[in-house]
Amino acid sequence: MPDTDPLVPVLAGLVVDLVRFLDDCEDDEVDPDSAVRMTEDVGWVLKQLPPEQLDRFLAVLAGLAAAEPDPRRREFLAEFPFSCGLVPEGPEG
Repeated sequence: MPDTDPLVPVLAGLVVDLVRFLDDCEDDEVDPDSAVRMTEDVGWVLKQLPPEQLDRFLAVLAGLAAAEPDPRRREFLAEFPFSCGLVPEGPEG
């Protein structure tokens, strides 16, 4: 079932972009320990989603990755579920 609420992909993309910012920022922009804690917190919160909501979130991420023209963001979107521990293996394995 396609997602008909346009807010869902926007919010999912923002979550990923926040984690990407924390991952890419320099130490003088954000304290590294704070960035790691926040990234871990995001992953923990997402892991608490009921299975059907997590599946919906993962489907939205896959759709965003498939439609993303920027190769770096597309790769980050595709790897996000694996790097946050939402699924057990990376895209290659």
